[in-house]
Amino acid sequence: MDLQDEQLLRYSRQIMLPQVDAAGQMRLLESTVLVVGLGGLGAPVAMYLAAAGVGNLVVVDDDEVDLSNLQRQIIHTTADVGRPKVDSARDALLALNPELTITTVEARLEGALLRELVDEADVVVDACDNFATRFAINEACFASGTPLVSGAAIRLEGQVAVFDPRVDASPCYRCLYRDEGELAETCTQSGVFTPVVGIIGSLQATEALKLLVGLGEALTGRLLLLDAETMQIRTIRLPRDPKCPVCARHRTPQMDRDRA
Repeated sequence: MDLQDEQLLRYSRQIMLPQVDAAGQMRLLESTVLVVGLGGLGAPVAMYLAAAGVGNLVVVDDDEVDLSNLQRQIIHTTADVGRPKVDSARDALLALNPELTITTVEARLEGALLRELVDEADVVVDACDNFATRFAINEACFASGTPLVSGAAIRLEGQVAVFDPRVDASPCYRCLYRDEGELAETCTQSGVFTPVVGIIGSLQATEALKLLVGLGEALTGRLLLLDAETMQIRTIRLPRDPKCPVCARHRTPQMDRDRA
């Protein structure tokens, strides 16, 4: 399969990068990314992945667009209030890039459906806002061997990490957070500064694209922390917990996930 003239024009600024080139663009067009959540984080994630030419996007959300969402969830418009978020997002993504395949799932992911969608994805992006779903996604990814890009934002703070079961030393989300006694604090209770979710979502999209193309060094084993109030960004090492109830159980060293 070769890039068509219109594709060469659409993605020309990205193809010009030697780290991407035409071969990398082809990998993007042939890839499948699962985006869980179409709120403040999932909105920029999905839009940048679509713009970059990820050929198959599976977008998941069980909620409808609310007026209070529009302060930060830029994939939706005022006219979309009351519509399912997956329908609103699909329309926006296809308007941006009509050559993509957009699969919508209006449900909260769990059980067999979660495992099926993770198995079919090359990369999973966690853009949801509750610990229960995050834990379930993390376990499904490590059982499947699928890389996971995780992000979170609240108030004026955010964080991004990559958890990659194919890398033997990679931690998982449960190495960072345990469910015992955790409270899921959301922007509904604490608020969030509008551009912060855009910054974190853009970083998640960047990491997902890097994983798909094989570009540079991913955030695997590191946690990126943003403090927007002082505009400081730092990364800290995130080691694997050898007693983790998830990745220690599902660990397969140097798991081969070549889908070519």
